[in-house]
Amino acid sequence: MNTVLVTGGAGYIGSFGAQALLRAGYRVVIYDNLSQGHREAADRLAVQHGVEAASTTPHVNAPVHFVHGDIRDTRHLQDALEQHRVSVVMHFAASLLVGESVKDPIGYYDNNVLGALSVLRAMVGASVSRFILSSTCATFGEPRIVPIAEDHPQHPINTYGETKLAIERALPHFERAYGLRSVILRYFNASGADPDGVLGEDHQPEQHLIPRAIDAALGGEALAVFGDDYPTPDGTCLRDYIHVIDLADAHLRALQRLEQGGASADYNLGTGVPQSVRAILTSVERVVGRPVPHVIGARRPGDPAVLYAESGKARRELGWNPQFADLDRIVDTAWEWRRRYPKGYESVSPTATPA
Repeated sequence: MNTVLVTGGAGYIGSFGAQALLRAGYRVVIYDNLSQGHREAADRLAVQHGVEAASTTPHVNAPVHFVHGDIRDTRHLQDALEQHRVSVVMHFAASLLVGESVKDPIGYYDNNVLGALSVLRAMVGASVSRFILSSTCATFGEPRIVPIAEDHPQHPINTYGETKLAIERALPHFERAYGLRSVILRYFNASGADPDGVLGEDHQPEQHLIPRAIDAALGGEALAVFGDDYPTPDGTCLRDYIHVIDLADAHLRALQRLEQGGASADYNLGTGVPQSVRAILTSVERVVGRPVPHVIGARRPGDPAVLYAESGKARRELGWNPQFADLDRIVDTAWEWRRRYPKGYESVSPTATPA
């Protein structure tokens, strides 16, 4: 049984990546500093696979282990890789808010660039030679052509995109020098929750549009819409919303590609269907059955008008096919998670069976 170390594996997308690995029979080591992740997510994955909680002991024969640590602690990372006999690293741990990145470039370069380099350095030290990078469509900047394919020029317009592109550009050098093969997966807008109720989205504060719209519909603060004067049909930004389970499936397929000796590669992951902010509000109103109070504000720095994916390469080479293509279905999974667990993971007992 191969062991995969998942940095940021207690976070939103990382926990779904860990879940996909466990369901496919891999042993998983979740490495997370819990600055954004939730220990409850790791423990719920353990319960789902027959044990009370994620183990913290390296040599225990458990399906999922939890290591509390920061990715910038190279020595601690390398110890974890060696003690657990890890064969592949999936790297999700990163800061990811566009607006915040523009205001705090020091923090973003520190975590996203120095942190990722620390992971790669630990891998080289532990002789781990397969790496999957969680990247972003923000590396492309303002698109010249849509939908956006992998060969689209990469000219980020915000710090977040720049930091992810820096690691993308480092990977070929690591392969030439150390034989480290990699797959780069560029997400568009991750969304949704687990239909089984095991995992969901829980950020503090929440920044993603769909859960914020749901909260507004339930009586929370009115949703801020950042700009309605973009050159789009309804004036609001167009984005490609991809369900987090479909993203996790792409990671599993990318790992299997590397295990089968496949060459390093990069893939864009999205449905290829652009949705406006107003379309999201309408979908939430349909699913929740309540209006979404909102206010129109100024554009947010670093936001392109239109971003959506050309994912044909992932479909052809990985056999990947998104299962959650319908927007209302994506929103419904997010709504069900919010309905069951109004306070996110604080509402959840790790040993509880999903409702």
